Amino acid sequence: MTGLPYRANVGAVLFNPGGLVLVARRADLPNAEGAPGGWQLPQGGMDEGEDPAVAVFRELEEEIGTARAEILAEHPRWLTYDLPGHLVGKALGGKYRGQRQKWFALRFTGADRDIRLDLDPHPEFDAWRWAPLGDLPGLAVAFKRAIYEDLAREFARFAG
Repeated sequence: MTGLPYRANVGAVLFNPGGLVLVARRADLPNAEGAPGGWQLPQGGMDEGEDPAVAVFRELEEEIGTARAEILAEHPRWLTYDLPGHLVGKALGGKYRGQRQKWFALRFTGADRDIRLDLDPHPEFDAWRWAPLGDLPGLAVAFKRAIYEDLAREFARFAG
């Protein structure tokens, strides 16, 4: 497809005590209630040399305002996706062909009030909710759907 590299990234499948997963609505896709891709899991880029298990907590803090969680499991593989052709050179700063992601299942140890999307001056998300793990693939944009299907299978043991 392209000679561009993959961006190193971490993602969080954050389970509440009832086994539901936190999904958040992208702020750049307002009112995307039913549109696939409007809702996604917290994820973000890793710094050079950063340990993925450290990065996932940093990303939670940055994106949802809290890192009150404990790791339940780490996906055994790095998962990759390619951007669709029309986004290559535009998305991800125009420097990457897609992302190479390390995903974690985490148990949320805080209270719903700890989730604060308004702490970042440029929030990535404008709404959040708890959803069944099995709903993830239907929420994903087409180019991320296979990853969300994989996550739903791999982390099913933590779902309510």
